[in-house]
Amino acid sequence: MQLKFYQPKSEFLKKYVQGYYFIQRGKGSEPLHYLTFPNNHTIVTVMQNVSFSQSNNRIKIKPSEKDGIFANMVYRYTSPIEISYEEPVNELTIYFKPLGINFFVENPELFFVQDHTKEIEFNPFEDFKAEMQKILNVSGQEMLIDQLENYWLSKYIDQDYSLLEGIIKEIETDAKIDEVAKKNNISRQYLNKLFQKNIGKSAAEYRRIHRFRKAIAEKNEIKSLTELSHESLFYDQSHFIRDFKELTHKTPKSFFKNVEIDREVVWLFI
Repeated sequence: MQLKFYQPKSEFLKKYVQGYYFIQRGKGSEPLHYLTFPNNHTIVTVMQNVSFSQSNNRIKIKPSEKDGIFANMVYRYTSPIEISYEEPVNELTIYFKPLGINFFVENPELFFVQDHTKEIEFNPFEDFKAEMQKILNVSGQEMLIDQLENYWLSKYIDQDYSLLEGIIKEIETDAKIDEVAKKNNISRQYLNKLFQKNIGKSAAEYRRIHRFRKAIAEKNEIKSLTELSHESLFYDQSHFIRDFKELTHKTPKSFFKNVEIDREVVWLFI
């Protein structure tokens, strides 16, 4: 199944949202079954008239005769999630950049403290389900996108995350976390508290996933796995292989052989 990943039309939203994709019921009746791999986005998925179940990194979705909106939020996973649909459903999925969702939802830590291994129902606003129902009923992709973006723009909250934004940029380099904390006049414990509260994972976990995603992004330009491990800030080849096995359950060679990495949404169809 080919999915188009849309970047926001709004230049303002591009600062907070990486993009989104849509699945539409009736456009192909083939079951959809894939693995999705760890990333540092906060992912909000909104589905219409579905039965949804989640356990042990497996999500099963099937159409339901019962009308309604179900929305869930995924902010942390450290191994592949297996997702299966009996048949396509009406769905929209939004990828918020790190910290992105914090500019739209008050007290996002209330979601980040929930058990990430279980389904996290996402219903942040009084009008959320009603408006998502309207948006998913819109005919025409362009109008759907316009209404979706207008809705999120209406929820924007002006926030000052400049300290954490700067720390994230440093964590994405090869600087030691203790040194990043010291440079910003805070303890490593407090730095991790900021990450857990505002991103839902520790600084070390964020960096590990960032390295992994950096390697995926650079693989088309760098064919040698040894060179790729160095350029992606892994300590050595064994570190590179170990992290890939933990995050994908595959070796780097097997992962890159089987997964289409030239797409913004990196899935392995099974």
